Formats: sequence, C-alpha cells, structure tokens
Amino acid sequence: MLDRTARAIRDDIAAGRLSAVEVCHASLARIESLNPTLNAFNHVAAERALARAADVDRARAAGSALGPLGGVPVALKDNLCVRGMRTTASSRILDSFVPPYDATVVQRLEAAGAVIVGKTNCDEFAMGSSNENSAYGPVRNPWAADRTPGGSSGGSAAAVASGAAVVALGSDTGGSIRQPASFCGVVGLKPTYGRVSRYGLLAFASSLDQIGPLARTAADAALMLGVLAGPDPCDATASRQAVPDYTAALTADIKGLRIGVPRAFVTDGVGEGVRRAFDDALDRLTREGATLVDVDLAHARYAIPVYYLVATAEASSNLARYDGVRYGYRAKGDDLGLKEMYSKTRDEGFGPEVKRRIMLGTYVLSAGYYDAFYLKAQQVRTLLRQDYDAAFGKVDVVAMPTSPTPPFRLGEKTDDPLQMYLADVFTVSANLAGLPAISVPCGFSEQLPIGLQLTGRLFDESTLLRVADAYQRITDWHTQTPPV
Repeated sequence: MLDRTARAIRDDIAAGRLSAVEVCHASLARIESLNPTLNAFNHVAAERALARAADVDRARAAGSALGPLGGVPVALKDNLCVRGMRTTASSRILDSFVPPYDATVVQRLEAAGAVIVGKTNCDEFAMGSSNENSAYGPVRNPWAADRTPGGSSGGSAAAVASGAAVVALGSDTGGSIRQPASFCGVVGLKPTYGRVSRYGLLAFASSLDQIGPLARTAADAALMLGVLAGPDPCDATASRQAVPDYTAALTADIKGLRIGVPRAFVTDGVGEGVRRAFDDALDRLTREGATLVDVDLAHARYAIPVYYLVATAEASSNLARYDGVRYGYRAKGDDLGLKEMYSKTRDEGFGPEVKRRIMLGTYVLSAGYYDAFYLKAQQVRTLLRQDYDAAFGKVDVVAMPTSPTPPFRLGEKTDDPLQMYLADVFTVSANLAGLPAISVPCGFSEQLPIGLQLTGRLFDESTLLRVADAYQRITDWHTQTPPV
C-alpha cells in the first residue's frame, strides 16, 4: 500500500477503506526490514507514530474531517526538532539532544493529520553531497547499495524511494533536497527562501537553508507545500505573502510555456547519460507545447566558490553555539580549563567535514580577509541573482540537469572534497538567489536515476509544480521502483 500517493492513502483512510494504524504498521515494518541495508533512519518513533495513527482513526470514526495528510506516514530529516524526540543532525555533538519544542513544520504536519514515523539520516549538520559525513554511517542508495543516495537529505530521499515513508521532509542549503531526489528517483522541491518557516531547523547557513518536501509525485509535493507554507511569528524571515492553492495549479497545460536553457553552462562536465536524459525531457516538454529559449547565466560558473564562501562563513557563526556548555556533548576531564573544554568538545564532537567548513568560514570572516573573500562573494551573489532576473524577463522556468552525473559510488569522492563540492554545480545557484527549484525523475543512466531540475521566479512554485506534474503525466520514470 505504501507505493501509492499520499493523496490516495489519505482518501482511503478518510473513506474507511484503510485505517491509519494499518498504514503506520506497514511503514514501520518496511523500515524494520530495509534499514539494516539502507541505514536511512537514525531514529524510529514507533510507539509515538502508532499512538498518533490511532488518534487519526478515532477522529475519523467520530465523523471528524481529516486533514490533507490524515494518516499519511511522514519521515523527517534529523535536523528538524520534534518535542521529546532525539534530534542529532547526525552529529556526535548532539547525540543525546532531545528538543523541548516542535519545529513549525512539525506542528503544521501534525495539524494536517500526518503521522511522523522517524528521523532520517543525513550528512552531519547537512554538510555534504553524499550522506557519507553522518556520524552514524552512510545511507545507501535503494537503486544500488554501493552508490550514494545524495546529500545531505539522503536518508529522506532513500526512505521515500524505498517505500519506507510515503513522503518526507529535507532541508536544502545548496541542493540537499534536489540532488538526493535526483539520485534516488523521486521528486524534491526547494521552495522560495522564506516560503516555509525555518523555526526548529538546526541551522547550517541561515541565508541559504530552506525546508522542503520529497515525494514520488509533483502532486504530493504540492500537497505537502500547501501544508508547510505560510508566515510564522517565530521566524522573522518567513514571508507574509499569501499561500496559493498549489494543487489547483496542476492543470497539465504547459502550452506556450517558455523554458530557458543555459546551454553554455550545462555543456561541460555533464555525463553522456545525463545529457541524453536531459535532452529527451526537454523534447517531451516541447511536444506538449512548451518553447525552448536560450538564456545566459553569465555568473553561474562562479556559483560553487561563492556558495562555499557564504555557506562556510555562516556555518562558522551558527555552529559556535556547540561548545559543551549549554547542551549536547561535553568532553570529559576534571582538569580541563574552559578553553580546553571548548576545544576538546568541538574536536571530539564534530566530524572532519564540519571542522573543514568551520575553519574555512572562520578564515574568510577574519580580519584582513573579509573584504577579499566574503564581501566579494556577496557581490557576485547579487550578480547571479540579476542574471536570473534577466532570464525570467524572457522565460517562465530555467531547466538544467539536477546533477552532472548519475549517483556515484560510496567512497569515490571522499578523498577529494573539491570534486565532491562540484556535484552541486547546478543546484547552488537557486539557494544563492533565493529562488524555488524542483527536481523530477527524467530517466536512467547505467540503471541509475537521473533528475531534471526546474528553477522558477520568486514565490512561483505553482508554475514549477505544474510543469513537473505535466511531465510526470506523460512519462513513467517516477513509477519505477528500486530493487530493494
């Protein structure tokens, strides 16, 4: 039953054809069966989930209307706070942290009737492109156990692809929803910056982070975004702009839609299989009435260095709070002075990639280097945003591959951080510009999934979801299931 859409499962529960407890048991059984292989979950909240599912069934029996996600099993990336549920960001420094409050997105999911089944494995503090930086070991791709599921939301993507959860939440700082969605053959949506509250998200880079859904279909992503989006008094960066009916936008009509293609940018370094899948996806969309338009994103080639200056600088600041004093792990030793305790705690609690990014960020913010690196990166960030503004004067969406390659092997890039960073070459621009972007399955290369990425105007998720849904109606890539 878990291979069906969230909407279908909700409708069956509302009609009494299924019970929420029955669906929850199926999800928990699948997690128990697959997690030894995939390592997609850090924590399974079986007792809490079953109690929540029983509440949904009682409400239905009493004649109460169920919410838009009534009884649907949802997995959460382990950097989203849930009251009373261990939340670690896959870091030893937060190994025993139990939040005393819920993230806003958690409150909204449960108000909509969702059943949270557990917390998914991720790169430590969402820093990575392969889910190999977790303190609890790597997640494995359901399509091939020797391949990465992508990062940093690899656990959420693997959970949805394998049917362990119907939908999931991830966070996206430079592609961390879209890239794993591509690698696992599911849909991943990064909303406009400020469209979804970040309250309760353990911060990595505050001007880039955004929470979004992973699902099998664009229709389920639209359903999820409708639940998550909207203003929040707990997050000053959450937009007050009205939330449209995203599901009503799924008309399947893309006649006259203008798709921008930055040909010069998507030529170099793209694998042959990815290029074929991308070109085929564009061809299918044009047959549905869309028009291709060449656009120039002149500063996109600088997006990776700009991103890794801005993101590491903000990470250095955000992660300063983990010092062993207020919460989380503290280094042992009765004879440790305060500075020694700080140093030892952070050395033992953080993994190598997090340390690398803290050091880079501290360096670029230091006296004598701020203007040369951080300030310059912010200036180029503005130019990149202007490139997109100019492009959207001519087109409705911009299309690129989500990733330049199919899923790579675990361990293949761990010894070369720069090559790992380049895996995000097509995704980081949307975060730097604050724009919404979606990845939708568009084919296979070497029997491994490929994703098509569409980027849209600010707060125009409706168009992205309409195009992605129209594409899924004429293709069956999203209906194919991995070997597990």
